[in-house]
Amino acid sequence: MNQTTNLASATASASRRVAPGPRGIPILGNIPEVRKSGGLIQFYSQAHRAYGDVARLRMGPMDQYLIAHPDHVRHVLVANRQNYWKGVAMNRVRPLLGNGLFTSEGEFWQRQRRLMQPAFTPRGVTQFGEPMVSLIQRTLDRWESPARAGAVLDIGQQMMTLTMGVIAETMLSIDITRDDVAGNAAEAGRAFAYMLEYVSRQSATAFSLPLWIPTPANRRFNASSALIQDFLGGVVRERRAAHRRDGPQQRDLLDTLLNVRDEQTGQSMDDRQVYDEVITIFFAGHETTAQTLTWLWYLLAKHPDVERRLHDEVDGVLGGRAPTLADLPNLPYARMVVEETMRLYPPAWIFVRESYNDDEIGGYHIPAKSMIVLSPYLTHRHPDHWERPEAFEPQRFEPEQVAKRHHYAYFPFGGGPRTCIGNNFALQEAHLAVAMIAQRYRLRLRMDGDISPKMMGTLRPAEPVLMRLERR
Repeated sequence: MNQTTNLASATASASRRVAPGPRGIPILGNIPEVRKSGGLIQFYSQAHRAYGDVARLRMGPMDQYLIAHPDHVRHVLVANRQNYWKGVAMNRVRPLLGNGLFTSEGEFWQRQRRLMQPAFTPRGVTQFGEPMVSLIQRTLDRWESPARAGAVLDIGQQMMTLTMGVIAETMLSIDITRDDVAGNAAEAGRAFAYMLEYVSRQSATAFSLPLWIPTPANRRFNASSALIQDFLGGVVRERRAAHRRDGPQQRDLLDTLLNVRDEQTGQSMDDRQVYDEVITIFFAGHETTAQTLTWLWYLLAKHPDVERRLHDEVDGVLGGRAPTLADLPNLPYARMVVEETMRLYPPAWIFVRESYNDDEIGGYHIPAKSMIVLSPYLTHRHPDHWERPEAFEPQRFEPEQVAKRHHYAYFPFGGGPRTCIGNNFALQEAHLAVAMIAQRYRLRLRMDGDISPKMMGTLRPAEPVLMRLERR
């Protein structure tokens, strides 16, 4: 064998290096280890510590590759994105969200993104500023009575009610506090929470039974889905009828979806597609922001120095008045608090992709049809890119610090063309909510010890965050 052949053989061998990882057992692979470790978050964290930035895991019949380094995140989401799609894992999410932006692929996804993008640009979301401020103000007013009484509140539930109210008002022009709406909205919220929990359980199993098999869990999932379709589907049908009867309207995001036409084809969305986009934005839009705000108040209560600096900024800029969008650039620390919360507890704590063809990441061979798991939760704690990664330090997001950092060391909304379309909406809402709530109240923990994260579709606290409001 000549020298050229030897070199080619060595190069091929190096390019086929198998990533390290736990061996697992036949058929189930590492799934029993997930349960022993306490769940996927703990298992992935242990795998990253033990095996490094590319770890090969065996989850039932499919190999997974856990990716943690920002360079590798960029490779999958941007540099070689043509080789990766959301994959068969979306089959478990599609019964929850239909064929909306989160689950769709290819030309259909591109068309939907093109249709919806204008409403979600930084300029586009400014139209929602006044409704956001108004609804947050009403929430603060409702808190006056429990604050005077010294009541203990489940702050996670309070944040869920707040963010559901914001998305209902800005998207559907619905006030969910009205007597004729509140019950249906609350039922829909509970139904979606169960569906999220169901999908999360399925993601940690090797095999799942089809939804048409009438197990108790499947029956409850299907009943929950029907309830949500009645609630949101009814709104879509009524609004479509109003458009046909009275002509196009433009009050909210739902009107935008009904009115929009593809510039290239002139095609609009049918009712089913509008519904799929509505359910995606309605539930993903309020669930993720609610979890961010819940973790934020927990962290502030644990870090009074950060809370004091936030209060000083809010008091100095607003002087007791309600903010407008024009105030947000003058409240940079409030925004940093939001971003640092999403670093430690990103609501979308994993993103999943599947490889079309063979690839190489970090010097390791990635076979075709492999599942790639990107975890902001891990990358946001990567010790090579974050000093004191477990500490809550909002100053990390000062502009000069951000400029020095790898762009994909922080990616709570994903990256590349499939960056979450609602990122500007969510950040604007969270920024306003933090400023307005901190202006009027201190939130004090009424429980001891630390709270661990739990995967339930999003990254939720493993137990209710119980807090008492103190009027400032």
